[in-house]
Amino acid sequence: MNLRVGIAGYGLAGRYFHAPLLKGCGFEVAAVLTSNDLRRSHALEDFPRTTVVQSMEQLLAQNLDLVVVASANLVHAEQAIVALKAGVPVVVDKPMGLNYEETKRIVDTAQSLGVSVSTFFNRRWDSDALTVKKVLESGELGQIHRMDSRFERFRPEVNVQSWRENMRAQDGGGQLLDLQPHLISTAIDWFGRAELLTASVRSIRGAADDDAVLVLKHESGVVSYLSASVVAGSPGPRLRILGSKGALVINDLDPQEGLLRAGKFPDGGVWSEPTTSIAHIYRGAEVEEVTGVPGNYALFYRAVASAIQQGTPWPISNEDALMVAKIIDQAREIGTDG
Repeated sequence: MNLRVGIAGYGLAGRYFHAPLLKGCGFEVAAVLTSNDLRRSHALEDFPRTTVVQSMEQLLAQNLDLVVVASANLVHAEQAIVALKAGVPVVVDKPMGLNYEETKRIVDTAQSLGVSVSTFFNRRWDSDALTVKKVLESGELGQIHRMDSRFERFRPEVNVQSWRENMRAQDGGGQLLDLQPHLISTAIDWFGRAELLTASVRSIRGAADDDAVLVLKHESGVVSYLSASVVAGSPGPRLRILGSKGALVINDLDPQEGLLRAGKFPDGGVWSEPTTSIAHIYRGAEVEEVTGVPGNYALFYRAVASAIQQGTPWPISNEDALMVAKIIDQAREIGTDG
């Protein structure tokens, strides 16, 4: 019998990331929480048999095996805790909480009740992330000393319809809460625990923070430079990892987001379209193409299903979620203008 899931929120995250991945992995999207008429119509268009509700209480009355919190950042903690208190396991879209305090409150609630919670650091299953792991395990780069990781775009005008671009940091807006969680999450996945060395968090366009650069020092000795910006007229390569024997460079983003936005999904948990980033190892003038590992966000929800049904580990540890939240808080404190 398919696991029944309720999705809280049906905007970008709910409709174009979580819903198609859940569908592809065999979950039954039993209920969707939204008070927006357009999103209600989208939910019924995508899942004609789903039940659309307007409150968490109504959502939790649908006999669910999992709740996915894909709403605005401002209500992540509130909705996650209500679901946990109802005894339902929860996946929270990143960031789990607005800050370390909220994130810890969610984790502490889950632990005290014995109900599982995890967060959606799906970029660990990008082609570039999986290819990095493959290359690191091979030892081809030698001793790694530096890594540059970027989500850089050029959007010189603020999108007035986007809460992420307009809301204050206290309400969940800005790049430090939008894209930096992915950059930090993948960095600690590859190179281990880290501390923040320095940060710059700025608003170039006059709205929410839109240019955030963090520098981390990992216990392994690697220094990570992480850039999340929507005002980069010339975006740098997605990834560059420097080692004593060479450098790994991946220029482009994984194609999965584009496929999901186009209405496609990994049927049976497997993509039928190519999802592999192109990677190269540089040794000065010598360049070698690396066979990338196909990306697959469905691996996250396959792991969630296994955790619920078989008691296997959840795909993202709460320790990692707390570390990411702590680093973001520190970056906000030391790196924000004024």
